Amino acid sequence: MIAMQYSFVLPADYDMDIIDRRVTEKGHALDNHKPLVFKSYTLARQGEATTKSNENLYAPFYVWHDTDGMNDFLCSEGFKRLVASFGWPIVRAWPLVVANEHANISLGKFATREIVHLDPFTALDELRASESLKAKIAVESEGAVAAVSAFEPSTWTLVRFRAWSNPRSGSANIQAYEIAHVSRP
Repeated sequence: MIAMQYSFVLPADYDMDIIDRRVTEKGHALDNHKPLVFKSYTLARQGEATTKSNENLYAPFYVWHDTDGMNDFLCSEGFKRLVASFGWPIVRAWPLVVANEHANISLGKFATREIVHLDPFTALDELRASESLKAKIAVESEGAVAAVSAFEPSTWTLVRFRAWSNPRSGSANIQAYEIAHVSRP
């Protein structure tokens, strides 16, 4: 499996209701897309108390079964329309370490995403075990409805994505989002 995210930084005066409408009108298109484990339509509004975001963001987060599904999406007409509307994004992808989902991930209304730079010579087997445990605890004890950890070995970054039913605030290292919709087969 592979995690993927792109992010569009929108102007400070951008009407984020446009994003809300777009998700309402088009979000269902991937609801039964078989290559997808899930897609979280995540966004943040600048200055909003819950996310404490410094920017207006539209930043969907995906978990794909494999790279074929991801590549098919990136080559799709839907992605072409997205790029025509918002520009050419940097698409980040991370091979999955773990993905724990609650049976009803659609209860997720908020999300957090943390990107951590890994130290050289990190014991990857220990990282994998530790992240698997953290994801399990997030779902079983901390109230997350999804917990994903993945790392990217060319930049040596680790991503932790959590979906929550209750608000979570961002911080210097953690970007918080609202979830406008969740698609999953």
